[in-house]
Amino acid sequence: MTLPIFGQEDARPVRPGSGGATNRTRIVLWDVDGTILRNGGRAGLLYDDAIRDVSGFEPVGAHPGEHGKTDAQIISERLTEYGLDPALLPRVSARLDELSEAGNAGPSARQLAPGVPEALAAVADAGWVNGLLTGNSPARVRFKFAGAGLPVDRFDWAHSYFGDRALVRSDITRAAAQDLAGSTAVILGDTPSDGSAADAVGFPFIAVATGVFSEDVLRETSAIAVVPDLVEGLPAVLAALATL
Repeated sequence: MTLPIFGQEDARPVRPGSGGATNRTRIVLWDVDGTILRNGGRAGLLYDDAIRDVSGFEPVGAHPGEHGKTDAQIISERLTEYGLDPALLPRVSARLDELSEAGNAGPSARQLAPGVPEALAAVADAGWVNGLLTGNSPARVRFKFAGAGLPVDRFDWAHSYFGDRALVRSDITRAAAQDLAGSTAVILGDTPSDGSAADAVGFPFIAVATGVFSEDVLRETSAIAVVPDLVEGLPAVLAALATL
C-alpha cells in the first residue's frame, strides 16, 4: 500500500518484515502505549526534546489529548503549533528514535500493564498470532519493551504495523488490512482512536481500560468487548476472540 507520507510517494506507514500473510492468519494487533505498557509520565516530553534538538526552538506548554495519535501526527501538529517547517518531520522523527533509548531506560523505563505476559500467552494458546499496531516507530517499540523487560519475540514483527510515518491512525490499519487480506485481524487497544482506526477497515476492536480512557468511554466505541485490564478481563477477551 503506497501512501504520500513525508512527501515521498513510496513511503509507507507500516514496515512489515516480509509482506502479506501467506496463509489464513488469525492475528491480534496490539497497541503499545496504555495497552501493553503503562503510559509514562515523561513520554510526551520526548517529542519536544526532539523538536528542540533539530530546530533550536524551545517548546513550552502542555499537550493534552494526544493519546491514540501516531508519532508522525503528534510531531506534525506540534511543528505547526510552533510555527516550524513541516518538512522537519523526518528529522524530528529520527531524533525521537535516538532519544527514546535513554528515554525508556533506568528510572524512565516503562512498566507493563497488568496481566500482559499472561494475556500474550493465552492469546497464542488460543491459536492467534500476536502482532503490533502502534503509533510508534519500530525502534521506539523495541526500546520501550527492553526497558519494561518484555521480550520482542513475543510478537510477529513480520505482521506488525507502525505509525512513525502515518499522519492518521487509520492509515496504519488500511495498510495492515491490505497486508493481511484473507486473514482475521483484531485490534486490541486502550483509546477510542484505536476503535475508529479499526472501524475504518472493518476490523473488530477489543478495548482495555488501562490507559487514560474509562470503561464507560470505551463502551461508546464499536468494541466487541471492553475490559478493565488483562487480569480480570482476560476471560472476556478470549471469549470475544472465540466468536470470530
